[in-house]
Amino acid sequence: MTITKVQSPDQIAAVANLAREIWTEHYAPIIGLAQVDYMLATFQSEQAIAGQIAGGYAYYLVTHDGREVSYLALLANTDETTLMISKIYVTQAGRGGGFGRKLLDFAEDVCRARQIPTLWLTVNKDNAGSIAWYTRMGFKNAGAIVQDIGAGFVMGDYRMEKMIGSHAPGV
Repeated sequence: MTITKVQSPDQIAAVANLAREIWTEHYAPIIGLAQVDYMLATFQSEQAIAGQIAGGYAYYLVTHDGREVSYLALLANTDETTLMISKIYVTQAGRGGGFGRKLLDFAEDVCRARQIPTLWLTVNKDNAGSIAWYTRMGFKNAGAIVQDIGAGFVMGDYRMEKMIGSHAPGV
């Protein structure tokens, strides 16, 4: 498994293609294809990803056996007290292969290296499998968030948080 920071147009295109594959398969049953298509066009098109990178997001592409299998996007808040996992996605074929765990470990290492105490993300309230996985990985539910994302669509999520390193309880 190789984790590569996304910088080139080809890498951005690979992430956009992965997003379309993963989101269509995983999220259409949860939020519907119309919302998935809108979110892909708005947040995970090549242009949107390039804009996010220019705005401070760090995207990473995971390859294994010559295939792209996963991607991650991170964004630190301005005072670097929290690091958001904006995206952490694995293809259906790659699920269960440890890629999500390795990306989570990678994000936690970024927190430790930058002395950021809190790692957080949002997850759809109806995404039971992912919520269970994040909970097993040490995240706690910090409450519900409802966000209007435009075009009549809303995201109903939970904010999940995890304390990292010396900031974690019991460390």
